[in-house]
Amino acid sequence: MDVIRQLRALSLFRLKRSVILGIKSLWMHKLRSMLTALGIVFGVASVIAMLAIGEGASYEAQEQIKNLGSQNIILQSVKPTNDATAGEEQRSLILSYGLTYRDLEQIRNTVPGVDVVVPGRRFKDYLWNVSRSVDADVLGTVPWYPQMRNRKLEQGRFFNKIEMEDRANVCVITEELAHRLFPLSSPIGKDIRLRSSYYRVIGIIESDTASAASMGGGGGMMGGGGGGGGDGTSGAGADGQTAMEMLIPLTTLVERFGEVLMKYRSGSFEAEKVDFHEVTVKIEVPEDGDPSERVVAAAAAIRHLLERNHKKLDYRMIVPIELLKRAERTKQIFNIVLGSIAAISLLVGGIGIMNIMLATVTERTREIGIRRALGAKQRDIVMQFLIETILLSGAGGLLGVAMGLAVPLLITHFADMITIIRFWAPAMAFTISVLTGVIFGIYPAFRAAGMNPVEALRHE
Repeated sequence: MDVIRQLRALSLFRLKRSVILGIKSLWMHKLRSMLTALGIVFGVASVIAMLAIGEGASYEAQEQIKNLGSQNIILQSVKPTNDATAGEEQRSLILSYGLTYRDLEQIRNTVPGVDVVVPGRRFKDYLWNVSRSVDADVLGTVPWYPQMRNRKLEQGRFFNKIEMEDRANVCVITEELAHRLFPLSSPIGKDIRLRSSYYRVIGIIESDTASAASMGGGGGMMGGGGGGGGDGTSGAGADGQTAMEMLIPLTTLVERFGEVLMKYRSGSFEAEKVDFHEVTVKIEVPEDGDPSERVVAAAAAIRHLLERNHKKLDYRMIVPIELLKRAERTKQIFNIVLGSIAAISLLVGGIGIMNIMLATVTERTREIGIRRALGAKQRDIVMQFLIETILLSGAGGLLGVAMGLAVPLLITHFADMITIIRFWAPAMAFTISVLTGVIFGIYPAFRAAGMNPVEALRHE
């Protein structure tokens, strides 16, 4: 046991001495050591910062999609293109398109697992508070709309079933609309004029940013159905105006404006018959079950039903859970790309370390010869140069971690972007920096250890 302890103590002493010699050697050339470590510093910092930015962007996109509801299927009416409606316009002054009562009844009665259906009708018009007016969206919907679409009430309340049945003139508005129409006072309890009718404000709801993000891109993230430009009636987010929105009971909207929506603007007249501009369908999922399989199956059934009922592509379907899976896949690709770019910086830093260590071997040829002549073995020389390389890359890694943690915080503060630093990102980046130093330091270390002691002593 005493022999083993002595050997351990001797090994620790040699390691300690090698570390001290390595620090002294690097300190003798401070500027060169610092410049060499910069490649590792920026490489590690870029790995952490890029991963943080990628995680933040992915988190924001996924949260917006989750707000649409993982068990929901969102259907929207889309105004057909001019070519598709040219013949119909010649026969009738009223353009009829989109989701119908028939679609809604068939979805309720034939699609398995349908739990709740939230219909809605939407149009754009001017809203007035005395002499102040705003061009905003008006959405007629049902009392359980906020729970289905995960929209939080900021003040007041949402209209209830009694107000729905009584066709009451009440409304809930978004924060942005409240700020524009009532900049100096609270809108709760006050009236908003829509055409010739007045609506009492009973609540303020957060803006539908999730719909704007997922639906406003022209169909690039759609789960199915048609694209098509919006005229403000095709759905939330089609024109980026979802922040300006007034919600009223669906029965009130139908009674006040009828089945045909007529618009007079800039000397032009438009008449459209759309039963529902949007319908949200919630699929019932067991508590311990995976929602994706049942929701995707229901979406396929609804898609087949709509294709059979509609001769023209006047609708689109959004399946949030499909968008979520796509966003997760995009996140993986994004992280791989960013990680690869950052890895190139570490590679450049590693090459810089190898270059400097090879130059150091040449400078210290006589020192190596003297140590070998005094009894140092090849493994001692290898260990000495590897320790110096690890110290260099480790110091650069620590500085890089500090910089990598600071950059996302600065981006969040000044650019107002979400950045997320996962606990494994700094540890992974630092480990890679040390491994880079080891890998790129092996060749110089073995080259130094492989020198002929006699030739090394003759070196001037």
